[in-house]
Amino acid sequence: MTVWAEDADAARAFFRDVLGFEAVDAGGGWLIFGLPPAEVAFHPADSGPKHELYLMCDDVQATVAELEARGVEFDGGVSDEGWGLVAHMNVPGLGSLGLYEPRHPSPVAGASGAV
Repeated sequence: MTVWAEDADAARAFFRDVLGFEAVDAGGGWLIFGLPPAEVAFHPADSGPKHELYLMCDDVQATVAELEARGVEFDGGVSDEGWGLVAHMNVPGLGSLGLYEPRHPSPVAGASGAV
């Protein structure tokens, strides 16, 4: 996955320093991050294709509290979307990033608890 950010350095620093994701330098400061196991779902689109990115966790309330203690800001609280409990964090240089606790079984062993 490649994500374009208005301030890539700030987004990289957030993933490295705040979320604690491991990274390698691919050269010239271009960090490539290892992500936890992932899932992908395909839904019908009413108005053209789009995509959303969410990080998964086992306990969204506890993860939000932990990230807030590290200085992460969230847009609103946790919402119940039926398929999971969802929060949106503000990533410097990137914008909103979803965080959710799934209510469905995961096809990937160890997929939750990612953050």
